[in-house]
Amino acid sequence: MAEASFFLDNVNKHPGVQADFVGRVAGVPVSTDKEATVNKLEPAHRERVEELGFEWSELRRAEQVHGAEVAVVTGSEEAVLAGVDGLVSGVAGMILGIYVADCAAVYLVDRGSGAIGLVHSGKKGTEMGIVPKAVKRMKEAFGTRVEELEVAIAPCIRPPHYEVDFAAEIVSQLVAMGVPVGQISDSGVCTGEEVADFYSYRTEEGCTGRMLALLGITEQEKLGA
Repeated sequence: MAEASFFLDNVNKHPGVQADFVGRVAGVPVSTDKEATVNKLEPAHRERVEELGFEWSELRRAEQVHGAEVAVVTGSEEAVLAGVDGLVSGVAGMILGIYVADCAAVYLVDRGSGAIGLVHSGKKGTEMGIVPKAVKRMKEAFGTRVEELEVAIAPCIRPPHYEVDFAAEIVSQLVAMGVPVGQISDSGVCTGEEVADFYSYRTEEGCTGRMLALLGITEQEKLGA
C-alpha cells in the first residue's frame, strides 16, 4: 500500500488531528467499474480508518459530482452526503473521506476553532472555486479565520500529464483569500507520472482504482479545546 503522508506533516502536528492519504493498494484488481473497484479496496481503506482511531461507521464521504457544493457534517447524516464535493466539520469522533484518482484532495485544518475540511477539487471544481467556498463555509459555521488555516494538497495530476495545473490554482486561490503561503503544503506529486504508487484515471484510461483522503478529529483531544 503506497504511503504519501509526508505532505500531511504540518496538518498532523496539531493535537487532535488525524490525517492520511491511502495510495495504490497492491494486489487489488481494478476495472472501469468505479463502484466495484472501490468495494474491492474497502478492506484496506477500512483498516486505515481504524488505524487512525475511528470506526468505519464514523466515516462521512462526499458523493463527488464535480460540483462546488460543500456540506457541514454533524454526525447525523448518511455515510455518503449527496450532491457535494466538500465536507467541513467541527465534530470530534468523526472522520471525513474523499476518493480521488487524479483530482486533488485538499485538507483544511483550523488551528483556532478546531474545525476541519476535506475537499475534492479537480479542473471543474477548481474553476468553480470549491476550495474558497469550503473556507467560507468554515467561516460561517465555525468562525474560522483564514490566517489560522493549515492546508495540504494531495498528489494529483499535473502538467505535462494534464493541460491544467489546478493544484497551482488552488494555492493561488488560498493565498488570495489571505492564507499564509507558508501554511500551504502541496505534495508536488503527479499521479499521472507516479502510477506505480497512485491511481490515475487519465494515464490508466479509466481502468483504475481510487485513493482515499482521510481527515478527522479524535474524541480524546479536540483541536482548539
